[in-house]
Amino acid sequence: MTPAWTIGLMTGTVLDGNIDIAMIRTDGETIQEFGPWELAPYPEGLSDLLRDTLAAAQEWKFTGPEPEIFREAETALTEAQSEAVNRFIAQHGFVAGDIAAIGFHGQTVLHAAPQPGRRGNTRQLGLGALMAKITGIDVAYDFRSADVQAGGQGAPLAPVYHKAMLDKIGAGTDTAILNLGGVGNISYFDGQQMVAFDTGPANAPVNDWIRAHTGAAMDEGGRIAASGTVDETLLAKLLEHPYLSAPFPKSLDRFDFPASMADGLSLEDGAATLTAFTAGTVGKALDLLGGVPKRLIVCGGGRRNPHMMHQLSRRTGAEVLLAEDVGLRGDAVEAECFAFLAMRTLRGLPISFPMTTGAPAPMTGGKIARHKA
Repeated sequence: MTPAWTIGLMTGTVLDGNIDIAMIRTDGETIQEFGPWELAPYPEGLSDLLRDTLAAAQEWKFTGPEPEIFREAETALTEAQSEAVNRFIAQHGFVAGDIAAIGFHGQTVLHAAPQPGRRGNTRQLGLGALMAKITGIDVAYDFRSADVQAGGQGAPLAPVYHKAMLDKIGAGTDTAILNLGGVGNISYFDGQQMVAFDTGPANAPVNDWIRAHTGAAMDEGGRIAASGTVDETLLAKLLEHPYLSAPFPKSLDRFDFPASMADGLSLEDGAATLTAFTAGTVGKALDLLGGVPKRLIVCGGGRRNPHMMHQLSRRTGAEVLLAEDVGLRGDAVEAECFAFLAMRTLRGLPISFPMTTGAPAPMTGGKIARHKA
């Protein structure tokens, strides 16, 4: 198939108030060209609405009818992201007809991994048909549900794109890609198959800790954590959590490891301990991979925290590199991924695999909303 331009959209569970928008030219198997990308701010009030929606989802937990706030938030975020796409393509000199598809991840409000004898469940807010109508572009959306319904974890979905990234930079089997968003996930290609799983928490617990204690959105630059002292006894206990030694594939919800893990510590020591915990969970993940990856290419917001990067190096023993160090775009990767998955969805190519999500076989996924009936 001839490569075409696709747009990917991502809003993470850290609720930083931005829509990640990225454009790539792809055939769904290789990355032909990186296009423009940006962080587009949400309209005033939408982040607060989404935060309230996440709180309602925690009360709901897939039991009974969905909270009424879901409907309001779903429409609001779809409209906001659609309008952001329209501004984005106009700003960069494109028109709707230049774009083959939009990959619309939507906002995850609740994700429950499968348990023995019970399938998982997942809910992303996002109205594909509404976005297709507003933008005039075909939309691929709801990427996770089919995998979960088939018994998979529904996450992570990035590995097939991470494999394309590794191919793009000519990386060997000593290299893994680590994404640090609200949750951390790692992707590794051993020469035969792609392996991936959620490593543990990334930015979410420390961000929540800082917000609860200071009102700030995050530990900017890791300065608060750097001024504190890690409670090594508590850290060792936290690293005994059974999830961290459980075999992969496996996945997490953003709230599975809450900020309350550090309750009783000072602001600084809590931030330091939660940051070290993120790094320690990556070390446990490398242990599960047999210690083979010796180099980590780090994407996502966590890489902009120098103290978190220092802790990663210290507590994993791996060579830790920023995505930009190898010619990749660390802030754009998640949005690029859904641009890539949009093309794979159009082509009917699999997006989840037995050793990434635990799907029973390589599976297609995602629904398509056409901009014309």
